[in-house]
This record gives sequence, C-alpha cells and structure tokens, in this order.
Amino acid sequence: MTASSVLNPAQPASLPATGTLLFVDDEPSILSALRRLFRPLGHRVLMAESGSAALEILAQEDVDLVLSDMRMPGMDGAQLLAAVRERHPEIARLLLTGYADIGSTIAAINLGEIQRYIPKPWDDQELLLAVREGLERRRLERENEALHQRVAEQNMQLQTANAELQTVNDRLDDVNHQLERANGELEKRVASRTAELSQVNLMLGKAYEQLQTNFLLSIKVFAGLLELREGSLPGYSEKVGQLAQRLALKLGMSDIQQRDCYAAGLLCEIGKIGLPDRMLRTPFSAMRDDERQRYCRHPLLAEAALMPLNDLRNVARLVRQHQERLDGRGYPDGLTGNDVPLQAQLIGLAATYESLIAGRLGEKRYAPAEAQAAIEATVGAHYSPVLIDAFRQVMADDVAAEPPMVELDVESLKPGMVMGRDLTSPRGTLLLSKGYRFDAVVIKTLCDLVQRERLDIRFFIRTDLAPAI
Repeated sequence: MTASSVLNPAQPASLPATGTLLFVDDEPSILSALRRLFRPLGHRVLMAESGSAALEILAQEDVDLVLSDMRMPGMDGAQLLAAVRERHPEIARLLLTGYADIGSTIAAINLGEIQRYIPKPWDDQELLLAVREGLERRRLERENEALHQRVAEQNMQLQTANAELQTVNDRLDDVNHQLERANGELEKRVASRTAELSQVNLMLGKAYEQLQTNFLLSIKVFAGLLELREGSLPGYSEKVGQLAQRLALKLGMSDIQQRDCYAAGLLCEIGKIGLPDRMLRTPFSAMRDDERQRYCRHPLLAEAALMPLNDLRNVARLVRQHQERLDGRGYPDGLTGNDVPLQAQLIGLAATYESLIAGRLGEKRYAPAEAQAAIEATVGAHYSPVLIDAFRQVMADDVAAEPPMVELDVESLKPGMVMGRDLTSPRGTLLLSKGYRFDAVVIKTLCDLVQRERLDIRFFIRTDLAPAI
C-alpha cells in the first residue's frame, strides 16, 4: 500500500493550512492508511467506499479536496472526478492510480480535469505535497473569488462616484475656459521673458566657455614655465597630461575627472620649480641621498602652490599623491593600497612612462615598448591591475593608430619621405616633428651633421606616404 513511514504528527509545518479532505477507495485498509497520514496534521478527514457514497457526502459537506482511487466497482475514479468537476468545480481533484491504468488515467485527466495523479503504491511525502498544492490552489481560488466580488462592489461605487465627478467636471469646464484665456496672456509674457533669459544664458554660457578656455590656457602656460629651464624636457608636461586624460577616459571616469587628470598631468612637475638646474639634469637613480630627499618633496611644494586656487584644489591633491605606490614605498606620505586614489595612480603612471622614455629615471632611455613592459611589471606593487589593463589598452590603441613605418639611417633618406614619429635629440630637444616631409637640402644638412658629429640617428619613415624605398 505504502512503502514509506507515516509522517510524524509533530511536523504539521509541511502543510500550510488545514482543510476538509474526502478520500474515496473501495478498500477500507487504504482509507485507514490515508486517515492515519492526514488526521494528525489537523485536517478534517471524510471517507467513502464508492463513487455514489462520495457524491452523497459532497451534497451535504463543504469539501476542499477529493482524493479518489482509480479502480472501484460501479463508478470508477475517472467517472467520479468528472461528476465532481461538473457539480463542484471549485473542489481540488486528485487521483490514485496504478501503473497499469495509464489509459484510464488519461481519461480521468480529460474528463475530470484532475490537478494531479499519484501512482500506487504512493510515497507519503509526494502525497502530502500533492494535497498541500491542491489545498493551496483551492485557497487561492477562494481568495480570487472574494477579490472579484470586492472589485465588482468597488466598480459599482466607482460608477456612482464617476457620475458625481462628471457633474463637477462640467462645472470645471467653465472655469477652465476662463483660465485658458488668462493663461494665453500669461504665456505671452512668459515667452517674452524666456527669450530674454535664453539670450542672457547664451551670453553667460559663451563667457563661461571662454573662462574655462582661458583657465586651461593659464594652466598650460603655468606648466610651461618649468620647461623653459635648463634640464627640462619640452612638451613633457603636455604628454603626461594627454596620457593621463586618455587613461581616465578608458577607465570610464566623468568629464570633470578627466579634466582634473589632464590638469594634474600638466602640473605634476610644478613643484620642481624651486630645484636647482643641476638636479633637473640628473636622473633620479644618480642623485645623492640628500638630493633624493629634497627631490621627493616636490609634490608637497606643488600642492602648496596650487591650493590657493579653488578650482585646482582637487588637482593639487592629485599632484601631491601621484608618486605614491600601492606597496607604501612611494612619496611623500607613504600611502598604501586603497589609500592611493586611482586618479593619482594614473597620473603617476603617465609621468613614469614619459620619464622612462626621456631617460629621467636612470641613465638609459627606454623605447616605448620597453617602458610599457617596465610599468606592466609593477602591477600590484605600484599600480592597480585595473589601471595596468587600461594602460595596456591605450598603448594598443596607439599601435593600431600608428601608420606603417620603416626605420632608416640618414643615408637612406630621399626627398618626399615623411616622418612617422617625432625626432628628438639625446637631451630631449625636438629636432623634427612627426609629419615633416624631407627635401634635398635638409637631407644634405643632416648627412653633414651625422658625419661631423658621428651621431647614430634613426628616422621612422611612413611607408604609405614615402616614395619607393
């Protein structure tokens, strides 16, 4: 009959609510087993040994769920549940059936619209779950009926209220006509005033744009003052600012954050204005200990110089922190981990990249690829992985955007060839800019210079614009 034990009556929580259950089976032992399973859970249990007896009970009792065996003399389970569906469609209907009764089970599903059938011998837990679902469905249907009735009552109330509102609306229409006439006059006055304000706002917008342009120009001039000194690199601050801004854009920072990163990149050297020219010419690795201590104070001096300007206070903070490192070995404050803002990190990365290429950190000048590899090797110690990933993407963008080029010596130059990269002297002075087109006179001058000074200069020539090489 059942291979599993009867559910412990101390576990009523398996059923969300009690209900009136009608069990129908021609075998008294099965009915007794079902009663022992469900009565301890608080259910009201009714039993019938035939379909006709079950219908008589349903005519007198308020039943929530009928569980019927399939094989019974006279009226079988499919016929009984079909009659229940017709007379009491609100009652949940379940069917107990053996594996040999699959055809009859399909008929019961079609005729009686049963919610579920349970194979025999049943599993107690599966049967409890099926009854719980049937009772829950019954409860939801009752709530739905009550809700529909309540909605119908409220609809009647709304119809009455709508009729009253219609009367009020008719009165309001008259008032609205009067208001429309008044609004017409008011709109004319508002339109006139709005046109005046728009014109004023346009003038203010242009003035603000001009102010921002002038302010940025002032920052560039301010940053350029240091590059006039001996030992400084022309264009270094602009390169740092542009790289910092591109990194901020790649990291999804806001327009204001990108602007601050650009300004901080321009001004990150401003604290060196008080250093002697000799220190500016000396790579950091070649400085004495006392010189390094003095040099490492330049972010503090820069912050002090910029703090009086309200619009540059955030920039001043970033300049102070741009030489900090995640491992705490940076300067001037020795910040560690999350205490080093990502904006400050990216400014420091941009400054380090340009310094490696310019030879300011050691005796060696790094090629762009070497400088990139050196910076990527510091991930986790100097810079966060997310910043290194953004830096890698920016460098990849530069490579993808770079035109096809070939590296030539001075004797291979021909008139009409176009420079693909800037050419700088060992001291960082710009000799020939990217895009310069050679002529015979300049090539001869360069040949004489290289031979006279015994220089080893390589020229990156664009192959898409150059004559045959």
